[in-house]
Amino acid sequence: MSRDDVRANLASWEADSADYQERHGAFLARWDEFGWGTWGIPEDEIHALGDVDGLDALELGCGAAQFGIRVAMRGARVTGLDFSANQLAAAPANMTSARVAFPLVRGDAEELPFADASFDLVFCDHGVVGFTDPTRTVPEVARVLRAGGRFVFCGTTPFIFVTWPMVDGPPGRTLERSYFDSRRMLWNEDDPTFEYQLPYGEWIRLFRANGFVIEDLIELRPAPDAKTAFTDYVTLEWARDFPAEQIWKVRKEPT
Repeated sequence: MSRDDVRANLASWEADSADYQERHGAFLARWDEFGWGTWGIPEDEIHALGDVDGLDALELGCGAAQFGIRVAMRGARVTGLDFSANQLAAAPANMTSARVAFPLVRGDAEELPFADASFDLVFCDHGVVGFTDPTRTVPEVARVLRAGGRFVFCGTTPFIFVTWPMVDGPPGRTLERSYFDSRRMLWNEDDPTFEYQLPYGEWIRLFRANGFVIEDLIELRPAPDAKTAFTDYVTLEWARDFPAEQIWKVRKEPT
């Protein structure tokens, strides 16, 4: 853990974990609703994961396990991984509430503590991928996936990175910075959390270089009456006009 961004992101999540769960925990722990992103776009509408019954699945950046619990409820054998001890500490209460249990591992997504070909599915919903270097994380995901296994993850879009004002959001309709030079962002010196993004072409080349074929790119658009607990992210009007979140679906090619 020698890099400045890794240390800063870990310190930020450890410090903010309790407040984050206080702000968003009830929205995330709706066990009868299985949705993606900050607007809870229903899985049964977009079919990002599809049938997971019987799959060995790894959640990257599971936090307090709310999303992984829903995947486990659909029959997957889930393992949750997170770098934050405080986030993981909030997971057992959610598992008790949902009557679901699965292993939790504290570890770094850039150096996954699992053997090669351990999983059929790796997934996350605003988890690790946005807070780690994708050029390090994607190869690790490829390593732990079995041939034919899928990597499905939701995160921010380049639209967010080029339109979000420094320090104070939400994003507007003005381009604030270079699309090509916004790969690693520190938005606020008072909250030194680094976030990552790539231009679309670089995502595609990164996937292909690591043996993935792209099955889909789902740009999430909330319904006109959608509700969210993440009111500091984007307005509903903005999210109806521009994709604030996207889901990549890629599959590891057999060798």
